[in-house]
Amino acid sequence: MSEHTRFGPAGVPPMFRLLGASTVDTPRLLREEGLDAFEYQGVRWGEKPQIKQQDAMRLGEEARKNDVRLSMHGSYYINLTGKRDVVEASKRRLIAAATAADWMGAYVMVFHTGFYGKFEKDYALKTCISALKEVSAEMKAQGLKVKLGPETMGRKFQVGSIDEIIAINQQVENTQLVVDWGHLHALHQGTFKTSDDMRKIAQKIEEQLGTQTLRSMHCHFSKIEFTAQGEKRHHTLDEAAFGPEFRLLAEVILDFGMHPTMICESPILDVDARKMKETLEQVMIEKQGNPKA
Repeated sequence: MSEHTRFGPAGVPPMFRLLGASTVDTPRLLREEGLDAFEYQGVRWGEKPQIKQQDAMRLGEEARKNDVRLSMHGSYYINLTGKRDVVEASKRRLIAAATAADWMGAYVMVFHTGFYGKFEKDYALKTCISALKEVSAEMKAQGLKVKLGPETMGRKFQVGSIDEIIAINQQVENTQLVVDWGHLHALHQGTFKTSDDMRKIAQKIEEQLGTQTLRSMHCHFSKIEFTAQGEKRHHTLDEAAFGPEFRLLAEVILDFGMHPTMICESPILDVDARKMKETLEQVMIEKQGNPKA
């Protein structure tokens, strides 16, 4: 697959369902809309894959045929900092999702790591890293090639600041950097007001994980509503009352020569994914007309 910024939805767009399309039809329909990424949602899964291997492989075949990059979001029921039985169950859920992701040829399995609970932040992070090292080793033993994608989070009680996600990527094998820009915006109470605010995150990533990791990151994006505790709900790109603006990120993508996979999590999945793509193309045209911009 060529190196360029890809855009697609988190899950099957509602209109596809109304048209009677199945999940396997999604890559073709996305390609017809000019999109080339799709994040399969396994967010309610338990400790076994909840898709048949044959169906997962068919989805992968359709994605390859239509040049759509597949990713997968694993179970929400993960807490790698809880009691031992909770951590062990969480590890089994991660393996189940990674197994299905590998069947479909997804390149990353995205997930949320857990909660601080009663623990100090440093201890909670160390606990997460220890558990993920065990998951990574088990995946390697089973021959699973999909990468683990711990995601930046949007609430103050969750493990998942940009520094914590960088630390996990530094210490755990077979990881893929996953940055949810809406989550970070909410976590820091509306921090992304200018492109320079986002540029600081990109610079930190490049300094600590390297240029290639920065350029090939996996991203989630939507406008987002937040409270004092962080993320509340996702909003569409046209809702002016909420941020961040995708245009700010588009400028950073071009400035750093990035080619991320951009997954849209707004309520209108494919519609806003197309708007994001159009915004990037427009900013690119503007920069070509004014190279100093």
